[in-house]
Amino acid sequence: MYRNLRWRILTTLTVVFVALIFLLPSAPGVKNSKLGKYLPDSAINLGLDLKGGIHLTLGVDMDKAIENNMASIGQDLKATAREESLPVLKPTVLPGPKLEVVLMSQDKQDALEKLFTKNFTSVQIDSKEKLGDGRVRYVLAMTPDYRKYLTKMTLDQAVKTIRNRIDQFGVAEPDIRREEGNRIQVQLPGLTDPDRAISVIGKTAHLEFKIVDDSVDPASAQRGIVPPGRELSSIVSRGPKGQLAETPIVLLKDAVMTGEYITDARATIESNNNQFAVSMNFNARGAKVFERVTEENIHKRLAIVLDGKCYSAPVIQDKIPGGHAQITGSFTQDEARDLAIVLRAGALPAPVNILEQRTIGPTLGQESIDAGMMATLIAAAAIILFMTVYYRVAGIFANVVLMLNIVLTLAGLAAFGATLTLPGIAGIILTIAMAVDANVLIYERIREELRLGLRPADAVHKGYDLATLAILDSNTTNVLVAIILYQFGTGPIRGFAVTLVLGILMSMFTAIFVSRIMFDLYISKRPADAAVSI
Repeated sequence: MYRNLRWRILTTLTVVFVALIFLLPSAPGVKNSKLGKYLPDSAINLGLDLKGGIHLTLGVDMDKAIENNMASIGQDLKATAREESLPVLKPTVLPGPKLEVVLMSQDKQDALEKLFTKNFTSVQIDSKEKLGDGRVRYVLAMTPDYRKYLTKMTLDQAVKTIRNRIDQFGVAEPDIRREEGNRIQVQLPGLTDPDRAISVIGKTAHLEFKIVDDSVDPASAQRGIVPPGRELSSIVSRGPKGQLAETPIVLLKDAVMTGEYITDARATIESNNNQFAVSMNFNARGAKVFERVTEENIHKRLAIVLDGKCYSAPVIQDKIPGGHAQITGSFTQDEARDLAIVLRAGALPAPVNILEQRTIGPTLGQESIDAGMMATLIAAAAIILFMTVYYRVAGIFANVVLMLNIVLTLAGLAAFGATLTLPGIAGIILTIAMAVDANVLIYERIREELRLGLRPADAVHKGYDLATLAILDSNTTNVLVAIILYQFGTGPIRGFAVTLVLGILMSMFTAIFVSRIMFDLYISKRPADAAVSI
């Protein structure tokens, strides 16, 4: 009857040994010790509510994203119309946003409208009118389907860009997810500098290269006298005491190149003045564009504009091959590093606004840990006392596997590198009760078989066999519910679901497999007709 007992004991000891290996790195002081070198790198990460950190709710400016997209469509339309020999004025973005296109020759209407239908399916003709001088004015609007697609794509790209920036920022286990209303939730456990985090996350990082027009007086431009095709900007510099200053500068409005070609960006130190700068590398196409731009504008100043501000405007002495450029601007080390991060991670598709900001201190997190541990200990102590009094020796077996269940659940969290949150601790407490529930089902079934007159050994084996089906059925349902919670829930709910799934799986293993080993050992050392303490 007990021929399989040896391999079951060996299996249990192996599982416990592996669990301890994964759990030890999460113990204080172990990960950085000599023993830690031989242990896995994965450990239990504490969530925002336990570790402290920053919670942000970001709002994506979807109107600006749509406006930028319409402007891009206008540029493509102008270039395509030129290739088709269609005389079209430069398209203009109107409020709405809509796109105004003026055709210079009425006899080209069919050709232009065919071009709209074939090449620009994302827009449709909203209105059309003939002007008195032989021109035709079209107003194009974005189609509802494309607007819906653009909204989803913009949010997805924003989430991906923010995640890339945070990953390079060095935050462990960030939680970044979309929310309703064009919002993004960002949780950064362990981060205590909200200003720097907001600067890195919220920077649009729209990089443009523009030619400086030194023939226009910046002072006149400040008074509103700006020639067509020019714009007033400002160049940022740092004073001797570290203060930032902005000097007016006039640029050609159209960018000669944008930052979409950047493949890498790193903070560097200039050898001639030991100032921090940001070096950039372009892809093959970008290298050719940059070489052409510098060749066509020798002895002119090339402004490097980030989010509307000019950081440097060096004079082009000769064409620059190789696809390398540098942004200088009296940066501090952190500013240069953070700018390199946002350029390397890519530009946000639209500006983001901080709608909500909360900073949770480590002290509050520690209080949450202490409260959670106290609740766990009280729950465990109450269950241990009840099981010992009500089921006697069998209750002691249940208590042993209950402690093992907690250890295995925590080891599972560590093995998967999961994040433990306050709802996750609540999930552990719930699984403690569920683990005992499985033992109660088994013990009550054994009692029923004993009342029917079976020998103790037969009653134990029949009780385990019959109760196992009910335990598997009920726990499978609970696991499915927890998986649904994880799939559709937000951060705290997902933390609860993770611990619940692991706790249920471990409770089935300990209640059905491990506790039966203890019962078999207990019965094997006693006479066949001896009563069972249950």
